[in-house]
Amino acid sequence: MARVAVTGLGVVSPFGVGCGRFWDHVRSGCSGVGAITDFDASGFACQVAAPVPAVSAADIPRFDGEEDGRGRSDPRRYSRASLIGVIAAREAWQDAGLRPGETGAGVIVGSGAGGIDVAERQYHEFFNGGRKRVTPYAIPVSIVGMISSEISISLQLHGISHVLSTGCTSSTDAIGYAASLIRAGEADVLLTGGADACVTAGMIFGFSLMRAVSTRYNDRPAAASRPFDRDRDGFVLGEGAWMLVVERDDRARARGARIYGTIDGYGSTCDAYHRVQMAPDGDEIIRAMTMAIERSCRAVEEIGYINYHGTSTVLNDAVESRCVRKLLGARADTVPGSSTKSMIGHPQGASGAAGVVTTLLALSRGFLPPTINLEAADPECDLDFLPKCGRPATPEAALCNCLGFGSKNSAIVVGAV
Repeated sequence: MARVAVTGLGVVSPFGVGCGRFWDHVRSGCSGVGAITDFDASGFACQVAAPVPAVSAADIPRFDGEEDGRGRSDPRRYSRASLIGVIAAREAWQDAGLRPGETGAGVIVGSGAGGIDVAERQYHEFFNGGRKRVTPYAIPVSIVGMISSEISISLQLHGISHVLSTGCTSSTDAIGYAASLIRAGEADVLLTGGADACVTAGMIFGFSLMRAVSTRYNDRPAAASRPFDRDRDGFVLGEGAWMLVVERDDRARARGARIYGTIDGYGSTCDAYHRVQMAPDGDEIIRAMTMAIERSCRAVEEIGYINYHGTSTVLNDAVESRCVRKLLGARADTVPGSSTKSMIGHPQGASGAAGVVTTLLALSRGFLPPTINLEAADPECDLDFLPKCGRPATPEAALCNCLGFGSKNSAIVVGAV
């Protein structure tokens, strides 16, 4: 089976622009969560989030020969998700040593909410009588599918241009889909990953009504996202863009590209249980993880690190812990893992890509990042979650979990080089 190499990474996170900046903060166990300041959240039960700091067209990376780094796109018409997606995509493309207009190249990314920030603003204007202020671009700019189009336009890529929107598993599914197309020879190189920018008043209010987000730590935002801790009370809404360049391993080596790791296997299942709750038995979660490992042509004994979905919600963390224990069997207490969301919150459809990028960096740099805020372990979450501090390690393979609304479960196996 052809191996799928990752040759470029790009990130826009709550820590700012750049993959290096992201890794430095995650490796050190820094929190990107803070009090909400972009809008008045004083009347909401949840008042904390992990948004991307202000970015603009000036942050879009330039290629040699481009006048302003915009390609053929118009950043004035971007939603926030498209803007951070383009920034991260172009960083990844440059990191891979590729140029705009690469032949045989395309885009497959994931997003849960797309341009919801634009939609909220435009509906506010419409329903408050300011109809003349509603832009004719409201619909095309806000739809989820526009993110891949903006990336394709910016990088002048004429291959496939798709957005998968499967809730929280969107970008995991996009990466799995992209890797499958590379193996099948249907594309030479693909830009994949995910972008979501949904820290908006409507989203915070909606998740507060669902009692899904943390409300207990409004006075201590950095402590609010605490996966597997007994005092967790909900997730923290985050945002960001994490992008990868994938291509056949032999193609990457032939052109002398740096390889971060490989995408070895992907599995996806559905509990078919509930629109927002996972099935308590976790059988389909286990099946998704098992499927990813089997398709990677690896044994479960080769998995040396797990990047957990780990949202900091009471039920989900406990169920995921039980599922991993069943998967690993006798090795369960010796395999380390961590939740990146303890530091960046839950960036919705981009969360799977955030976990995969974190894992690729961990494997390529020989260091496993921590789960912060894990001060008193929940007895139902009794695995090695690398509490507070990371540690040096060189596992040969890792498993990245992603679970979502609508009973969706996805997993990816990442291999070291």
